[in-house]
Amino acid sequence: MKTSSLPVSTDIAIIGAGPSGSVAAALLRQRGWQVCVLERQHFPRFSIGESLLPYCMEILKEADLLQVVNAAGFQVKNGAVFTWGDRESAIDFRDKFSAGPGTTFQVERAHFDQILIQEAQKKGTQVWFGHTVTQMTSTPEHATLSVSTDQDESYTLQARFVLDASGYGRVLPRLLDLEQPSTFPMREAWFTHIQDNISDPGFDREKIVIATHPQDRAIWMWLIPFSHGRCSIGVVGEPARLAMNGREPLPFLQAMTNEIPRLRHLLADAQWDTPVRPLRGYSANVTSLYGQRFALLGNAAEFLDPVFSSGVTIAMHSAKLATALVDKTLRGQSADWQRDFTDALRVGIDTFRTYVAGWYNCSFQDVIYSRHINQDIRRMIAAILAGYAWDTRNPYVEKSERRLKALAEICGEAQLDT
Repeated sequence: MKTSSLPVSTDIAIIGAGPSGSVAAALLRQRGWQVCVLERQHFPRFSIGESLLPYCMEILKEADLLQVVNAAGFQVKNGAVFTWGDRESAIDFRDKFSAGPGTTFQVERAHFDQILIQEAQKKGTQVWFGHTVTQMTSTPEHATLSVSTDQDESYTLQARFVLDASGYGRVLPRLLDLEQPSTFPMREAWFTHIQDNISDPGFDREKIVIATHPQDRAIWMWLIPFSHGRCSIGVVGEPARLAMNGREPLPFLQAMTNEIPRLRHLLADAQWDTPVRPLRGYSANVTSLYGQRFALLGNAAEFLDPVFSSGVTIAMHSAKLATALVDKTLRGQSADWQRDFTDALRVGIDTFRTYVAGWYNCSFQDVIYSRHINQDIRRMIAAILAGYAWDTRNPYVEKSERRLKALAEICGEAQLDT
């Protein structure tokens, strides 16, 4: 192996150049710190997580990354349409309980991630593509990363702090033996991009479509409209429920689409021009979100499920929380990582967890598809689905499990009366 001539020290090393890595880098550069991002892949590269939530816009603005996103030409998103058989329910993020933006974007992540990290570079962040972290050790003063490159080089990088923004790569959880099983059942997703050729004049491209399977409500599909007439489409479920049984991925995904009336109608003229990809066993958890001279961001720490597009939002919020504490730590100030990072982040994660679990046990589906929810409660639910899962003024955040259970029972009883 050759020895790299790359810099050997930095204030903060960030593993991964996805959204949480870019946001963290931009926020830390605002505070004057030297930042080095190490990314295993080369950009642009494909990634899942294409439907943002409006709360993301607040964080992008704080990181001074919003202007470049606004100028990129992405498809505007203002809500979600849920469909199950002949039922349809629309949630408009602009009519919500919590203050803040009510619109966001649906993005092709290859382009989205690239423009974010390029903007972070313009702000002075060092970014190294094709660099893989293979080991980390730490002392009370600093961390040392062992890094290998795709040019057959190896080197060590000393940092005063390390943020793991590696997403599904989960670099530090693997290296430091922090992984633990998720509480959710093993599920998988099969997805692709298509030229949708949707001609229905009633179709709203500013809303994601979330479709419940008519026969098995634990299976659902997404349809995410992009600009330029393309969509992301995918199916999610437990492997035994999906029952691919050796079928080829593309015919399987097309067959699943045709089993859902609304999607069959919308995509009657679609051009399926891109290979189908799998994502398996994506739900994850860890024993700790931080440790000596490191913290875990976004999917590197925990990922729930794609159903409400919470992944990128949680990732960005974790970057916002962590960078404030990194700044305090490096300045020698008191930083309560348990209270102000783990506990603070858990508020939103646990809120999303309640509604993801409710989706699969159908209690939240009963709420979504009910015709008997008053407008005030609907606005509270809309705020959570718009990403404002940390707004504890919202009763459906503050006591999410209890209130969802009660609401589902009310909706169920009302349904029986009709």
